[in-house]
Amino acid sequence: MSDELGLVCPNCKEPWLRPTNLAARYRCVYCLHRFELCSLCPECGEHSTMVRMSKTAVLSCNACAASMLREI
Repeated sequence: MSDELGLVCPNCKEPWLRPTNLAARYRCVYCLHRFELCSLCPECGEHSTMVRMSKTAVLSCNACAASMLREI
């Protein structure tokens, strides 16, 4: 789910999602929406161990492939 420019925003689908200086928080510099990485999938409820480092973070559910980002 990443492009040459960066991670894809779940809201606008543009590759401008950037990590913030807070752990597990992201902001889209295109549409300005903010997101938080969750440990429970909002779609299927599957629990996942969160890796909060931006370079190794898994942003999709291992069970259903839905986004683990929740808009805040």
